[in-house]
Amino acid sequence: MTQTRLDLRSAQDTRYDVVALGEVMLRLDPGEGRIRTTRALRVWEGGGEYNVARGLRRTFGLRAAVVTALADNEVGRLVEDCILAGGVDTSLIRWVPYDGVGREVRNGLNFTERGFGVRAAVGVSDRGHTAASQLRADDVDWDHLFGELGVRWLHTGGIYAALSATSAQTVLAAVQAAHRHGTVVSYDLNYRPSLWRSIGGQARAQEVNRQVAPFVDVMIGNEEDFTAALGFEVEGVDEHLSHLEVDAFASMIERVCDAYPHLEVVATTLRTVRSATVNDWGALAWSRGEGLVHATHREGLEVLDRVGGGDSFASGLIYGLLEGVDLATAVEYGAAHGALAMTTPGDTSMATKAEVLKLAAGGSPRVDR
Repeated sequence: MTQTRLDLRSAQDTRYDVVALGEVMLRLDPGEGRIRTTRALRVWEGGGEYNVARGLRRTFGLRAAVVTALADNEVGRLVEDCILAGGVDTSLIRWVPYDGVGREVRNGLNFTERGFGVRAAVGVSDRGHTAASQLRADDVDWDHLFGELGVRWLHTGGIYAALSATSAQTVLAAVQAAHRHGTVVSYDLNYRPSLWRSIGGQARAQEVNRQVAPFVDVMIGNEEDFTAALGFEVEGVDEHLSHLEVDAFASMIERVCDAYPHLEVVATTLRTVRSATVNDWGALAWSRGEGLVHATHREGLEVLDRVGGGDSFASGLIYGLLEGVDLATAVEYGAAHGALAMTTPGDTSMATKAEVLKLAAGGSPRVDR
């Protein structure tokens, strides 16, 4: 067995370690209360693709930027302020003139309540006609970004690809350009039926993702994502993933990699939801060089806010792969970072690298003094 080796560009020859492509929304959070009864909302920024870059910058100290678009109004500037607080470069944001009402362009909002015990978390998105969903492939000079400026890693995913026909084409242009310039591409399938429903459903999701997959090096998703978004069936897998079921999932991963030979790593989180505030949490990953590896499985993990846990898993995994550690260590980083991110409010991680490395190495939650 050989160590997983991705053909990474040199940090000295690139401006960015990671660039994310996706929408950044303003999250409106009622805290311990409910959306329907709240009188106060706390604001955070968040987005499936952006959260990964933000974690790599804020937790792991890498150079990160986001490619997105925002309507140029006070809400957009609030989102920008949140992004700046996270340390992510905003120079690649496209600012779109606001029409004063939002008939033509607006910024995405996401109302999310955390849930507790038997009451599940609830999310209400308000993201129609957003600037990011209208970002066109030719709005970005991809050859300048990946060729002249230089990017080691691009992260994007199925949430952004589902926002519109325009966003799907933008994702495809981005991954093709990244591939052309030797930038490693990670893609989180993140299948959301509600996003695809009005634009062709599962059939359209599979059409888009099958176009993107040949340009992906690291693919992230659970068994439902691989079935719904790519059409690969796997039998005998449920949320508990017993030994035999993991073997079935691994067999499916090998079929995915046979279909897309450029894929080097496939990874997934393992989550059993016992209640909104208690989850079993783990992860596994597969690579051509190292085969199947498992992260520590944490039963009965106490959750404060589950949103963004999978994105923090992705950023921890990517950090490990950028650092050149073996896949087993990288997936431990990912699982530990995801677990820590779910102990704090908001979509994005508040963990430090030291905390991630300590937990990944088997550290305890005893108080640090």
